[in-house]
Amino acid sequence: MLGTALCCLALAGCSAGVGSAAPAPTTTFGFETAGTPPVPQPSTSLSAPPGRIGTPAPSQRIRFVPEQVVLPGGASASVLTATTVDGLLQVPAKAQNVGWWDGGAEAGDPYGSVVLAGHVDTKTEGLGFFARLLGVRRGEVVVLRGSGHVASYRVTSIESVRKDALATKSGAFDQTVDHRLVLITCTGAYDASRGGYEDNLVVTALPIGLAK
Repeated sequence: MLGTALCCLALAGCSAGVGSAAPAPTTTFGFETAGTPPVPQPSTSLSAPPGRIGTPAPSQRIRFVPEQVVLPGGASASVLTATTVDGLLQVPAKAQNVGWWDGGAEAGDPYGSVVLAGHVDTKTEGLGFFARLLGVRRGEVVVLRGSGHVASYRVTSIESVRKDALATKSGAFDQTVDHRLVLITCTGAYDASRGGYEDNLVVTALPIGLAK
């Protein structure tokens, strides 16, 4: 069940990728709500881990920045670049958009995590696109599209992580791992006095194919 106001995603202290890497930003989702039941207001700032710079890739390998994500069931959303400013990942404010962390991997990279983050709900727009992650199951397929290319990933794990452990313990932003897709939103109980949702939902998927 969704909380009643603010969603917080704290990613401070997460280390970044292979080779040359920038310091990990701290990622934070914020929402405030009003009304009955109150619905969270997404903050456009999100903290994220250190960014990777100049990731090498074989010239024959297809790699691309995601422009659209398609979840199981066919629902799709635009993916916008989410960069880190002063240690905060600037997540798209629109509830139906998703942010791709530009400090992480691109789709089709040989290694590293493609990190997409989005709001679970907002005060002005209601449920966010990533509220659908609450219904995703292991074995289902998530598709990324961009620059005329398509990459498919099969969901392998779904876990709830305390927001204060997302960056330090979950490994969600790890760029040293084999290539994978990581989808993040807020979940758990909502506690306005403590700054929002207590947990983050982390959905991990492994690549199953590239087309075009």
